[in-house]
Amino acid sequence: MFAPEATTEIAAVESAPPLIAHIDMDAFFVSVELLRRPQLRGKPVVVGGSGPRAVVAAASYAAREFGVRSATAMAKARELCPGAVILAPDMAAYRAASTRVMAVLAEFSETVEVLGLDEAYLDLGDCPTPKSRARAIKHAIRSQTGLVCSVGIGPNRLIAKIASDLDKPDGLCLLVKERFLDAVGERPARLLPGIGPKTAERIGAIGITTVAELAAVEFEALAAIVGHSQAEALRARARGEGSAELCIARKRKSESRVRTFDHDLTDPAVMHRELTSMAERLAADLLENDRRGRTVTLKIRLRPFRTFSRSRTLATATNDRATITAAALALFDEFERDAPVRLLGVGLAGLEVEDENGPAPEAAASGKPGTRPIQLTLVDLDGEGRDCTTSN
Repeated sequence: MFAPEATTEIAAVESAPPLIAHIDMDAFFVSVELLRRPQLRGKPVVVGGSGPRAVVAAASYAAREFGVRSATAMAKARELCPGAVILAPDMAAYRAASTRVMAVLAEFSETVEVLGLDEAYLDLGDCPTPKSRARAIKHAIRSQTGLVCSVGIGPNRLIAKIASDLDKPDGLCLLVKERFLDAVGERPARLLPGIGPKTAERIGAIGITTVAELAAVEFEALAAIVGHSQAEALRARARGEGSAELCIARKRKSESRVRTFDHDLTDPAVMHRELTSMAERLAADLLENDRRGRTVTLKIRLRPFRTFSRSRTLATATNDRATITAAALALFDEFERDAPVRLLGVGLAGLEVEDENGPAPEAAASGKPGTRPIQLTLVDLDGEGRDCTTSN
């Protein structure tokens, strides 16, 4: 088994390359809840919704021993772990805790790339004692927030992120490229970003199941299965190759509200009310934060699990409730439904923020006003969710 401490000396070699740290908060949502409910420590705790289609947002390590993981259906989670303590998600509390964590990280590096509420990359430069720096980061996060994290250190983003998973929870792992395959070569190829179930099935057909096998496969054999560009990218990742560049500012491109219904909807009037409610909440938050957007989006999921998105680009950026609502309802009315509706969502893309010099576009919408398909990633924690899609 790979021992994280075994590479300390390697990192201290003269002229060592710059290092990147990946900070991953352990069971973040659950950990925040346990700060408020310390009596639940050590128990199987699950954060998630209560509806029949709810999924697990986070599970404590005690719950994971029963096979409960993020994205597990709540009904299945209850079946796997009948004694689990189930808590409703409190996104406001998680965002506040995340802000405190990221403030701590900013004390250790001028270059911090925030990936989400519970993870970030730090540039450690050519720090001669990276593990000591990582221990200081872990101690500062614990002492200032009460939360625990795992830290992975590597020469690039890929290796740093994988290293943070090798020693969890409350772990610290430094991994150099020369030891990459020693550490993860025998692990499933799905460990690598870009290899989902379908790709794993396709490469499995030619006998590739581990990272090492993917690193060693002949290029043409892999390209025949996944195509030349993807084959090149997958083999590079399997050899531990990745970018070492971090982006400090990640601008929000869009914001959305989405809801999965406990029972499929068929009445257009009911769906109009739901869309209106989501659009009004979205507009209120945008107005409060002086944000405007040009592209109104509709997301709709039909039974059993067919998802569609449509959008309409407006002539000017807006956060007006009536304008957003009217556009969302128009998109809905134009969509030809052939089955009951399982999910609806309303979003606004091409966001701008108002400052003293006027609106500054964060992610300019392109094209003339009109309707076109658009793909958004929506976070849905049962019932209602919020999406903040980001890009460099």
